[in-house]
Amino acid sequence: MKDVIIIGGGVVGCSVARELSRFDADILLLERGNDVSVGTSKANSGIVHGGYDAKPGTLKAKFNVAGNAMFDALARELDFPFKRNGSMVLCFDKADIGKLLELKEQGVKNGVQGLYVLEGYEAVKAMELYVSENVVAALVVPNGGIVSPYEMTIAYAENAATNGVEFRFGSEVTAIDKIDGGLQVTCADGFTAQAKYVVNAAGVYADVINNMISPDKMHITARKGDYELLDKTCGYMASHTLFQMPTKMGKGVLVTPTCHGNILVGPTATDVTDKDDVATTPEELASAFDRALLTMPSLNRRNIITQFSGLRAHLDTDDFVIGESAAVKGLYNVAGIESPGLSSAPAIAVHVAEEIAQKLSLGKNANFVAERKGIPHFATLSDEERQKLVAENPLYGRIVCRCETVTEGEIVEAIRRKPGAVDMDGVKRRTRQGMGRCQAGFCTPRVMEILSRELGVPMTEVTKRGGNSQFVIGRTK
Repeated sequence: MKDVIIIGGGVVGCSVARELSRFDADILLLERGNDVSVGTSKANSGIVHGGYDAKPGTLKAKFNVAGNAMFDALARELDFPFKRNGSMVLCFDKADIGKLLELKEQGVKNGVQGLYVLEGYEAVKAMELYVSENVVAALVVPNGGIVSPYEMTIAYAENAATNGVEFRFGSEVTAIDKIDGGLQVTCADGFTAQAKYVVNAAGVYADVINNMISPDKMHITARKGDYELLDKTCGYMASHTLFQMPTKMGKGVLVTPTCHGNILVGPTATDVTDKDDVATTPEELASAFDRALLTMPSLNRRNIITQFSGLRAHLDTDDFVIGESAAVKGLYNVAGIESPGLSSAPAIAVHVAEEIAQKLSLGKNANFVAERKGIPHFATLSDEERQKLVAENPLYGRIVCRCETVTEGEIVEAIRRKPGAVDMDGVKRRTRQGMGRCQAGFCTPRVMEILSRELGVPMTEVTKRGGNSQFVIGRTK
């Protein structure tokens, strides 16, 4: 019997796995996809929120502020991209300045430091040159930040694996049953496992997992948001993350720089019934960009290089659910982790791990390794560092993705790591191959060849994102 089974390989599941690996425990993480970070954690705004927006006294407020404070040290320790660039909430109507001040006071109640309000377009323009002339005031949030959410999740997963956590992919949980001393989990692929505790970190499916066994039902609405990513040539246009006044549906459409120098706009907010519906629509994409133009009129649609959508797990209670089920001993829910879930994840993970460790009387892992080193990104290295790397491994001297200057060495390492990439999107998330202007138009065949070679599978089995997403179906001759 395992000590803990974690259901879900997103940022919450992987961060909980890593924090639990600090203890002497047998831990298994189950993910229905073929990799970590294949759901909400790969398709979101990548924002580390300041903590002003959540209602005081909520779990969202508590964990947002605590999680935000952890990012600088975590990014150094686990080697993932993070910048504390600050954020601004823009006000376009003098009648709404009072609401802006209320947001500031709410942030103060939540424990957010350094908040202040700028009044007048010129004052805001002095900090963000390209904002709309219609801006009349802004709430400045110095502790806001940006992060690469999928790289953060991968970093947590790799460190967890280093510290003994077992990962099993392609295992969709279909049943949870009570047994003596714990719970039994059954998967669609026939796999079963038993554990003293089961952590439900299944994102938009967390209600489904809970409702399999608990009489205390929950309901999660999948809230879809469409995004558009602009070329790095636009990266200079914003330094802060620029929000508009929030609504009941969320924090609204933002304009933000990314850790890698792009500009990101979005998301929209549309409730959907299909928890796997991540299809973009022309209407939503147009709406996202039109609303972004209210913030920055000089944005140009011609600079859009890709579009995508992601789902948020919105609970009817409008707050996180974190803790052991009152009805089912051993079932630990971490549910409804929508915005500011990414910002809160580090603090949530520490809380969950410590609570479960106490319940199970777990001792410390004497061999715990706190640091993880990421894949060297050839594009960011100095000439001296590049020469040294190529001398050590000639594969780093072969450029595969010209847009992002990604080498064969990086791609091979991404595949060989644990857990490693098993498809094109997995390589992409770990190396940025295919994330440039041409969107993998030139490098796809070469990466397919590398995946085929490293995984020992024919080209016909190389996929974009697992399942039936093959690129080729056979040979013509």
